[in-house]
Amino acid sequence: DRFQTPSVKGISTTVGQEQPVSVQEKQVSEDLEMPLARRPMETLFQEQPKTGNQYLEDTLLRSYLKTHLPPKVLEEVHQDLERFGNRLLTKIQPLGWECELNPPVFRQFDAWGQRVDRIDTCSAWRRMKEISAEEGLIAEAYERRYSNWSRLYQAVKLYLFSASSGGFNCPLAMTDGAAKVIESLGIPGSLKSAFDCLTSRDPKKFWTSGQWMTERRGGSDVANGTETMARRQPDGTYRLYGFKWFTSAADSDVTLTLARIADAKGQCPQGSRGLSLFFLRVRDEEGNLNNIQVQRLKDKLGTRQMATAELWLQGARAELISAEGRGVASISNMLNITRIHNVIGAVASMRRMISLSREYARRRVAFGKLLKDHPLHMQTIARMEVQCRGAFLLLMEIVRLLGLAETNLATEQDQLLLRLLIPVAKLYTGKQATAVAVEAMESFGGQGYMEDTGVPVLLRDTLVMSIWEGTTNILSLDVLRSLAKSQGQVMAVFLSTVQKKLELASGAGLAPAVQRLREAVGSLAQFLEKVGSEPAVTMELAARDFSYSLARIYTGALLVEHAARPGASSTDSCAALRWCNQELCPVAAESGSGSYRAGAVQQDSALVYGDS
Repeated sequence: DRFQTPSVKGISTTVGQEQPVSVQEKQVSEDLEMPLARRPMETLFQEQPKTGNQYLEDTLLRSYLKTHLPPKVLEEVHQDLERFGNRLLTKIQPLGWECELNPPVFRQFDAWGQRVDRIDTCSAWRRMKEISAEEGLIAEAYERRYSNWSRLYQAVKLYLFSASSGGFNCPLAMTDGAAKVIESLGIPGSLKSAFDCLTSRDPKKFWTSGQWMTERRGGSDVANGTETMARRQPDGTYRLYGFKWFTSAADSDVTLTLARIADAKGQCPQGSRGLSLFFLRVRDEEGNLNNIQVQRLKDKLGTRQMATAELWLQGARAELISAEGRGVASISNMLNITRIHNVIGAVASMRRMISLSREYARRRVAFGKLLKDHPLHMQTIARMEVQCRGAFLLLMEIVRLLGLAETNLATEQDQLLLRLLIPVAKLYTGKQATAVAVEAMESFGGQGYMEDTGVPVLLRDTLVMSIWEGTTNILSLDVLRSLAKSQGQVMAVFLSTVQKKLELASGAGLAPAVQRLREAVGSLAQFLEKVGSEPAVTMELAARDFSYSLARIYTGALLVEHAARPGASSTDSCAALRWCNQELCPVAAESGSGSYRAGAVQQDSALVYGDS
């Protein structure tokens, strides 16, 4: 009639002394001795992991800011981030969970059978929009209070906000992208009001933007997949007709979208040169949809907090904002911004999952001691931490370069490096985040698989990071385009920048990491020299491994640079050394194994579809 206290004292293969029995273990034993009749409800004998102020707990973030920001900027930023961290903990995180529990609802008809196509979002979602304005999560980057550091400061706030935002980080990404496009056009008079609303700190004026690019034929191939047609009106505006298959944040105020302008005979030019960029309001002043019909909301694996819809454009009034046929070129600025936001989301997800895993290890008792006292468990979390640290420094490097570019302080080399690193970081951190999220979920055991812990939500929302804004292969091919467009200049800048960072690293403790990075740089240079005489398909087959190599080498250089700064900790050195213990140049290794040789395409097809 009574539970027996488990007699397991530990795992015999664990090296080291067992820790003394803690107060928590004694409480568990006492609970087990309690008769069932005296317990009206069964509870788990483990504590819920809880995190504190995310800014104060993030030692890497604070050390980075202390190293790079000017003292006066650091003083102001530190105070605001500490305040923001407290707001996240006490106000924003609960709202994020409400967004998850109350996803948007589509109401196509009212009680009298009239079509209304209304997307109802919860009060917490609407409050997130207000908070985003109050915190200046878009405005900060465009006010430029801190000159070239403004973009980095905005990225830090978004990084802290992302995992608590209940999915609102996605509309913010598109809003930032829309603001960037309008700014790059010189903020024409017709868009001045829209720009002011997109970058406002006033919750009553703040707008969010959508990004309606994906149509029925697919996503990234907009040149061949866009069917939407634009008809010019006598007043100079346009009416758009078409079907948008995937529109994130369909409750946004405005959007940017691509369409083909029809001539007098109704014919539209095809290909990417036939695409133009348009700006449109989703609703009129009375709140009625702008000749738009909602077909349905998407039933997604994750990001369920956000309304993603299929939309019919049936004469939606729009304004042409690019030159005719220059739509794809005009959205390049937007894609850079949204891809950076994707990196922010990926790194933020890793940080949140690791923080929870680390905290749980301090509380969870297994085999007679806390998880943190099991060496293998701590090794697993440490490996996740190394990945997160590398990804964070890569993110900071990108937004630092973007800040220089936006304030006309970037050199030509800075701009080339930024163009290369954005797709590299987006594709690599998306993969890192997925791996870390799965590993972190496992660290909770069965509890990690329970919906009401919130861990599955974090995992689901992380999985999209390798898909949004271009899949891994699409981004890998974009990396190759950046090489071709610069006629090799970008690789020269990449290699010289890595070498400079390594030259600044001093101290015998980092020597093994520096040596491995130099060897990887040499292998990469040899691969590029060799592949130059190969058919074009060789480089295409190598594109993914090549991009991974760029990410690992550059991230390794950043970790070494951070560990070599004055006042660096032993943890910084350990992270750099562990990062550089992996294969840093997989493209060279795979090239040596013949993965890209002639005939590989046919072999791959045979493996996938069989010899027939």
